[in-house]
Amino acid sequence: MKNKISILFYAKSVKETKNGLIPIYLRITIDGKRIELSTSKFIEKSKWNSQSGKIKGNSEEARTINSYLDILRNKVYETEKNMINNNIDINSQTFKNKFLGIEERSHKLIILFEEHNKRMKELIGFEYSNNTYKKYETSLSHTKEFLQYQYNVSDIPLKNIDLAFLNDFDFYLRKVKKCNNNSTIKYIRNFGKIVKQAYTNGWIEKDPFVKYRGKVKEKERDFLTEQEIEDIMTKSFVTDRLTLVRDIFIFSCFTGLAYIDVKQLTNHNLTIGIDGDKWLFKNRQKTDTTSKIPLLPTAQAILDKYKNHPTCKNEGCLLPILSNQKMNAYLKEIADVCGIKKDLTFHIARHTFATTVTLSNGVPLETVSKMLGHTNLKTTQHYAKILDNKISNDMAILKQKFAVSNIKSSQSKKTS
Repeated sequence: MKNKISILFYAKSVKETKNGLIPIYLRITIDGKRIELSTSKFIEKSKWNSQSGKIKGNSEEARTINSYLDILRNKVYETEKNMINNNIDINSQTFKNKFLGIEERSHKLIILFEEHNKRMKELIGFEYSNNTYKKYETSLSHTKEFLQYQYNVSDIPLKNIDLAFLNDFDFYLRKVKKCNNNSTIKYIRNFGKIVKQAYTNGWIEKDPFVKYRGKVKEKERDFLTEQEIEDIMTKSFVTDRLTLVRDIFIFSCFTGLAYIDVKQLTNHNLTIGIDGDKWLFKNRQKTDTTSKIPLLPTAQAILDKYKNHPTCKNEGCLLPILSNQKMNAYLKEIADVCGIKKDLTFHIARHTFATTVTLSNGVPLETVSKMLGHTNLKTTQHYAKILDNKISNDMAILKQKFAVSNIKSSQSKKTS
């Protein structure tokens, strides 16, 4: 496709010097985008012919400057010709660099991806979790393997990434790497963060993700029922480690905090809320949004139980939580002992808080969303969709209202 290039010389009155001279500028417009460059030539305003884009008359000054402007005009056409002959994409930025003799830095995907991950690693514990970093490292690994598989190269210029590239990468992850739909989309979204960063920095002209249609499918979120919570809470364990893991898991069931947020809890997170009772104020590690959670009696009792634990005293934490790996391993033991058939992980506690503990008991969706620290109400709505028992209870109340209404209507007809 041929680019539409137009040239205009004009005198810029707003930049008039103290001597009453105004500068001459060159404006190059490529497909509607302007490049404005100073010619370093100055003239008296009255001498400029805006129609022809030249100095009036045939004076020595007019001939010299007009000749110089013609040279610049020819240079524009030569630059265009050179870029076409060398198969260089013509846009406002590449043309300006070529015209001014600036060597365009070759921005490549893998170099930028590695730099992004390096910075992310340095911010673990401040802005990112180690798990988030590992996910981006996996995305980087998949991207490198795809480039070798599809193009037999170790890296690729960012400007070569288009919708076709994204669709090929999507197919590769599904077909070759055997990723399910949601994993595929998440890997490409991680990859997309790098591409969007390049677009924001002006290193590529278009965002190839605008027309990418990948979509995460909702999946069922496991949570514990009231009976399952009761079974775990009332079970006596033969080892202290299982009792400890059970207690901290139940604490999360009644606060909705994720593993990393429970691990980071200190006395600074305990405060007196608007109602005069104890609350937990915690900035979520994942989103940096604040969760404000009134402490339910069960959660408060667990904090009281461990306040004198050696780990809590020595490290200043509220609970002596183990590593996430150990917590999940011991939770599987707890599930077996309690006869729970679900794949019990620590994160199920957060789902349980959202469903069984709050939404099922009539806590409004907006309130639950605030306590969970969600940045989008749609995230919380996923929990509401799976509560069939809540739908049943709500509809039972409605049926009862209709039944009473029908009885009154029948009685009214009999007396009339």
